[in-house]
Amino acid sequence: MKIKKTFKADIFLGLREGYSQNTHSIEEVYQLCKDYCDKVGLCVTITPTRFIYSKGAGISDGWEDGSIVGLIAYPRFPQSKYDIVGTAIELAKLFLVQFKQNRISVVTTDQTILVEKEDVL
Repeated sequence: MKIKKTFKADIFLGLREGYSQNTHSIEEVYQLCKDYCDKVGLCVTITPTRFIYSKGAGISDGWEDGSIVGLIAYPRFPQSKYDIVGTAIELAKLFLVQFKQNRISVVTTDQTILVEKEDVL
């Protein structure tokens, strides 16, 4: 039996490009994650989700489909929480570029990190 202190990082990603009407599919999320996991030797979870928010400044209709990409401290392949966070941020930056996002949240067990498009320029 292997035990590791619990730590997780979730990447909250909208599928709409910026404030446009162009959207990406959950299949594109699966593919980007598969390619990344194959490249670096990683396992993630992907959960479709829907963000509901108030309409503001005429930029949205109050909802957006998205996904939550999850990483955990997996005892079989132990990593430090810093490595897990670094990997989550790296993956979030890939989504920022590929999906033309303005910002993506990385939520960990103890903090929330807002990754913005300025962070990848």
